[in-house]
Amino acid sequence: MGEAKPEPLRVDFDRRIKLEFHGARITSDGGLLAYGELDHAVGLLDMAAAALSDGRRGKNTQHRLAGLLRQSVFGRLAGYEDVNDAERLARDPAMRAVVGREGLERFAASSSQMGRFETEWLATDANLEALTDLSGAWIDRVHERKPPRDIVLDMDSSESPTHGQQEGSVWNGHFGCTCYHPLFVFNQYGDLERCLLRPGNVHSAEDWRLVLEPVIARYRERGVDLYFRADAAFAKPEIYELLETEGIRYAIRLPANQVLQRRIGHLLTRPVGRPPKQPIVSYASFHYQANGWTRARRVVAKIEWYQGELYPRIGFIVTNLTRPNKRVVRFYNGRGTAEQHIKEGKNAIRWTRLSCRAFCHNAVRLQLHALAYNLANFLRTLALPEEVEHWSLTTLREKLVKIGAKIVRHGRYVVFQLAEVAVPRALFAEILRRIDRLRPRPLPG
Repeated sequence: MGEAKPEPLRVDFDRRIKLEFHGARITSDGGLLAYGELDHAVGLLDMAAAALSDGRRGKNTQHRLAGLLRQSVFGRLAGYEDVNDAERLARDPAMRAVVGREGLERFAASSSQMGRFETEWLATDANLEALTDLSGAWIDRVHERKPPRDIVLDMDSSESPTHGQQEGSVWNGHFGCTCYHPLFVFNQYGDLERCLLRPGNVHSAEDWRLVLEPVIARYRERGVDLYFRADAAFAKPEIYELLETEGIRYAIRLPANQVLQRRIGHLLTRPVGRPPKQPIVSYASFHYQANGWTRARRVVAKIEWYQGELYPRIGFIVTNLTRPNKRVVRFYNGRGTAEQHIKEGKNAIRWTRLSCRAFCHNAVRLQLHALAYNLANFLRTLALPEEVEHWSLTTLREKLVKIGAKIVRHGRYVVFQLAEVAVPRALFAEILRRIDRLRPRPLPG
């Protein structure tokens, strides 16, 4: 006999209402189809699968590597960052559709299969190295469709709090928690160029070469003007020298010291009279050579007097830009967008969920989160119409990804009947049109 059908659930406020659950015929993630279309148009996850080696042996390989990788990335994009979620996602029709063409005919991978994929196959040295390179390769593919005139690189670190006995998880006094301390490089479009998982107690600039140099190498022969911004943690002469050797213009926050303070002493006298509501701002520019520097470099200082504050706010920036002082400061202040991108990664993609015991397994998880983040950001920057281009990645997940849909089969076709609430049909159609423009066009005969 067949399996008994469970009784519908009821609610007391209206007894006419019955609640039935149809996991294989209804999805709450219908918007994943738009991201699947973007992936197909640009060829991102096929490229990723080609870069990885499949370490599986024997006959138990029913799920192709590309499908497993799609399930890992799309699951994170939809807010399912734990492999345990795969048990339910395996039945979800939207997930089965984006995993691969054959996915609609069978379930996606189970939790145990996804666990082996992420902690065994992807955790090899070769695959982890390939995963680390993939974010940059994806960005290069996108730039082939939409070439940039210049690239601004922002480097920053952040904390990923831990709550167990993860390898490499250490107390960090600056962040006030036990954590990992990953390092990130973004560009001005919000794309994550490269990231690296590090133990929790390392300095913010530790291993900066492993992250920055491969990014510079990718752009070196492209004829693209490069710029670099970072906070005072990266005020290191070896960083200046690398950037200068590569012809990269930079603006990096410089920690204050007595020598720098004396150079702007004439601007540190409190203005006479009643202070205005708006701060009194002044700038200075001079050349300065610290101990350990091989030569003097330009330093721009900004001094701000605020109403009700006894002392001025002072900031120093070391730079090789030739712009006026105010424009140098404005350029540096754009670095704050990197902090916003990190916040989006934490909130929308949940890349702080690094709960595996082994450090290398968590390094894999971070790189998978990075791919999910970039796929989400590509859709925002390349496919969103003007009226919604301001949407954050969290808003995109809540309004676009989380579209309810009912699946109806008609012979050769599968129809996703999407709910039309936050994202109406016209908006979804415009997103698909913009994605279609990204497809490579055949050369004229």
